[in-house]
Amino acid sequence: MATKKLGSITVICGSMFAGKSEELIRRARRALYARRKVQVFKPAIDTRFDEAMVVTHMGVRHDAIPVKSVAELRGAVDPATESIFVEEAQFFTDGLPELAVDLADKGKEVVLAGLDQDFRRRPFGPMPELMAVADEVVKLRAICMSCGAPASHTYRSVDGRPAHADDPVILIGATEVYEARCRACFRLRGKVRR
Repeated sequence: MATKKLGSITVICGSMFAGKSEELIRRARRALYARRKVQVFKPAIDTRFDEAMVVTHMGVRHDAIPVKSVAELRGAVDPATESIFVEEAQFFTDGLPELAVDLADKGKEVVLAGLDQDFRRRPFGPMPELMAVADEVVKLRAICMSCGAPASHTYRSVDGRPAHADDPVILIGATEVYEARCRACFRLRGKVRR
C-alpha cells in the first residue's frame, strides 16, 4: 500500500517590518534547492515594489504570480506543484483558509505570510482562521521604530499624526505610512469598535 504524502500549512505572521516576506522567500528558496516544484503567489493589489515579485523592505526579491482573488489563486495552482507560497495573505478573502486546507489535504506544503493585526491591532482578514488551521505558526517581531524595543504592532501615521480608528483598514504603503511599534509606543486616535 502506497503511503499518502503529508501536506502541511505554515503561517508566518507579525507586524510590518518583522521579516515575514524574507522568511517566506527563504523557505521558497529552500524548497527550490530541494528540487521541489514551487509556486509563489501575491495579491495583485500589492504593487508597492513590483507587480510580479515578492520584495522585502531590504530589497530581496522573488518571482511571484499576482492574483486578484482566492478563486484565481485556486485556478493558477499547477497540480504538479509541491510547495505553494502566499504573500500578504491578509489581503485575501475568508476563502483562503479553505483553499489552504484543501491543498494540504492533497499533500501540498502551503506557506502563507501576512499581518496578523491591522493598524488598529485587530485581527486582519483571514489570518486568525489561517492560524487556527495551521500545523505551524511562526510569529515574528520587529524592532520598535520609536524606542528600539521588540515590536508586535503596526503603527500608521497620516500627515505625521497617528491614524484614526475609523480610517480604512487597507492602505498599501511602507515606511512613508507605517512603522513597527511596541505596545508602549503604539498610538491610535479614536476608539476601536469591538
